[in-house]
Amino acid sequence: MADILDLRERGGKKGGQHGNVQPFSDEDASIETLSHCSSFSDATSVADEGGEASEDTAQEDFQYKLKGFIDSTVDKSAKTRQGALDGLKTAMATRILYEFISERRMTITDSIERCLKKGKGEEQRAAASLACLLCIQLGSGIESEEVLKTLKPIFKNILADGSANIQARQAVATSLGLCTLVAEDDILDVHATMECFENLFTRSYARADGTCPSISPQTSQLYTNALLSWALLLTICTASQLKDILRKYLPKLPKLLESEDVNMRIAAGETIALLFELARDMDADFEFDQWEELCDKLNALATDCNKHRAKTDKRKQRSVFRDVLKAVEEGDFQSETIRFGTERMTIDSWVRKRTYDAFREFVGSGMNYHLQANEFIRDVFELGPPILVDSATMKAMKISRFERHLHNSAAFKARTKARSKFRDKRVDVGEF
Repeated sequence: MADILDLRERGGKKGGQHGNVQPFSDEDASIETLSHCSSFSDATSVADEGGEASEDTAQEDFQYKLKGFIDSTVDKSAKTRQGALDGLKTAMATRILYEFISERRMTITDSIERCLKKGKGEEQRAAASLACLLCIQLGSGIESEEVLKTLKPIFKNILADGSANIQARQAVATSLGLCTLVAEDDILDVHATMECFENLFTRSYARADGTCPSISPQTSQLYTNALLSWALLLTICTASQLKDILRKYLPKLPKLLESEDVNMRIAAGETIALLFELARDMDADFEFDQWEELCDKLNALATDCNKHRAKTDKRKQRSVFRDVLKAVEEGDFQSETIRFGTERMTIDSWVRKRTYDAFREFVGSGMNYHLQANEFIRDVFELGPPILVDSATMKAMKISRFERHLHNSAAFKARTKARSKFRDKRVDVGEF
C-alpha cells in the first residue's frame, strides 16, 4: 500500500486531470470508460451510429447540466438543493472531472458548507458525501487540503453534537474519515481526528459485567461508522502512534464483539484483524497477552448458532469471522482479485481491504472506472499511471446491448433445457 502521506509530500497526483468527460450513468461507466483520453458518452454512441451529435457537443451539454446543479445548490427549495447535490455526486462518482471541478472548487465548497450548516438530515448527508467525492476528484494536494480546512470544523461540530440529525452524523463520521485520508497534511491532525471517532465508538464497549449499553440502531450505526473511519486512518499512522494505539485499544476492542448490532461486531472484528496485521508488520514476533481469550471469542462468532439472531446476520457474521480468526491465529488473509478493464488488482491485506472498501462506499459502481482513470486512487493502490486504450481496441472489446441480450437468452435456454432433462423422472439415471 502506497504511503498516502508521502504522496502529499510529493505534491500529490490529481484525480485524472487529463481525462475528458466520461459516461454519466453507472451502466455506461464500464467498458466505455477504458480509455483515459477518449469519451464514449451516450451522444458519442449516437454519432458512431450515424447520428449528428458530436463528442464536443455532448461534453458541452453535460457541463451545462453540471453548472445548473451547482447553481441549484443555493436554491430556496430544499428538494431542489437535494437533487442538485445528488446530481453532482453521481457525476463525480462516475466520471473524471478534475479540470471542471478545479475551476469551481471554491464555489462547490461554499455550497457544501452552506448545506451542512443550514440543511436538514438528507441534505446534510448528501453534502457530506459530496465533500468526499470532491476530495477524491482533486486528489492529494493543496486543493483538497483547502476543502478539508474549510469543512473539518463543521464536520467535527456535527459529529460531537448529540442533538444534530443522526443521519447527518452518520454521514459525517464516514466522510470525515476518507477526507482526512485523502487531504490531511499533518499526521498530528490525523491523530486528533481519530480521537473524535474514539469518543464515539468507545461508548459501545461492553461493561465489566459483560452487559452491553442500551443503544438505538441509528446510534449504533453512527458508532460503527466512527469505528470504520478510525480503522481507515490506522493505515496511515506512524509506527510510534500504532504502538500507543495497540497498547491502549487492542485490549479493549474485543468488548465491541459483544454488541447486539451485527454490523458493529463485524466492524470490530475486521478492525482487530487490521491491528494484528499492522502490529506483525512492525514486529513479526508480536504477542498479545489476551490472545487465547480473543481467539475463543472469535471462534464462537465464527460458529455462532444463537437462536435469537437472524439467519442472514449469522451467515454474514460467520463468513467474516472465519477470516478474522485466521488473521489473528495465523496471520492469514483471504485474497480477492478485482478486475477492471484490461487490468486486475489483488486485495491481499486488511489494510488494502479497508482502504478499498472506504473508496468504494462513495464511488459505488464507478470504482472500477476510478481504478482505471483516477491518478490519485491508482497511486494509493500502486497501479502506476493510467493505461491508455485506443478507440479501435475499445470498439473491438465492446459488446452491444443486443448482442449481450442474445447471448444471455441463449445461455438461459440452454440451462433450462439441461435442467428439464435432468429433472425428468423418465430419463434413465444411467444416461448421466
